[in-house]
Amino acid sequence: MKSKIIGAAVTLLALGLIVMTLINNKAKSKAKAEQSSISTVLPVQVQTVRYAQLHDDVTLVGTVLANNEVNVISETSGRVIQVYVRVGDKVSAGTVLAAVDDELRQAALLSAQANFDKAKADYDRTEALFKERAVAEAQLDAARLGLKAAEAQLITARRQVKDTRITSPIAGYVTARLIDKGVTLVPGAPVATIVDISTLKVRVNVAESEVFKLKAGDNVRITTDVYPNVVFEGRITAISVKGDEAHTYPVEITFANSTTHPLRAGMFARVAFTSIQRDTALVIPREALVGSVKDARVYVVERGSVARLRNIVVGAEANGKLAVVHGLSLGEAIVVVGQNNLRDSTAVSVVKVLDQQ
Repeated sequence: MKSKIIGAAVTLLALGLIVMTLINNKAKSKAKAEQSSISTVLPVQVQTVRYAQLHDDVTLVGTVLANNEVNVISETSGRVIQVYVRVGDKVSAGTVLAAVDDELRQAALLSAQANFDKAKADYDRTEALFKERAVAEAQLDAARLGLKAAEAQLITARRQVKDTRITSPIAGYVTARLIDKGVTLVPGAPVATIVDISTLKVRVNVAESEVFKLKAGDNVRITTDVYPNVVFEGRITAISVKGDEAHTYPVEITFANSTTHPLRAGMFARVAFTSIQRDTALVIPREALVGSVKDARVYVVERGSVARLRNIVVGAEANGKLAVVHGLSLGEAIVVVGQNNLRDSTAVSVVKVLDQQ
């Protein structure tokens, strides 16, 4: 009986020692894990917060327009006897585009010229007689009126003959020829379209937040996909005082076409307004943000070894940089590379300080 009691006591003692050993090992493992977690140091790259001036080149896409586009119409009626131009031809102001049969108008001009010559002779003769008091003043007035009427008929006949030669009012290129030889024209019928592209225009719609920073005469840079490395220098010529439903304002830019890199109306162009300039502000790179611009946060390295998550307020953005309105001070170090692995109050090791571009 006594041996049984001793055996049970030994067994209980052994079980107690095992339980105590397990508890002790668990406590040591937990302490070791906590110590390992605290001692984990993550490498990061930082940049110092500095003052800088944001240059915001607002760039918009617009369509290239001709400086002048004229739809030439007929001012006479009759049969077209000749067409002198084709689509793509370059013409000067006054170039004859087409001719209309003018036989009857030439005859009317000869008659008007004869009537004018007779009225002029009658007036001269009557004036001479009036000076000699041989005719009354009423006869002289009648001769003068007859001369003026004949002169008006002559001017009309000359114009009718001139209108049979349809000419271009501007210099440019023929982009449409709407008649052929043999067709019959009526007054107002379209004949051709002439486009002047020696000077070009681009119209873009600028947001209301930016339009008041622009003024007529400001220089702009214009680029196209056709000539990727060619920059055209333009100038703002007009800014609308009325906006559209989207609260944007039409702005017109004019620039000279190039002879070596010619553009055509209808092409797309990018317009960069270089005159818009932001004020000096604390600036950080866009990639330093944790979250969105509306809920902006960054990691600030404090005491050189701890990354603190801090809420900030940002303003303008340009060229990948953000102006900081509130939340940071000059000289503070913010994490630019490695922040995705961080949590608030994480121990860090600064492996590189980046220069501000």
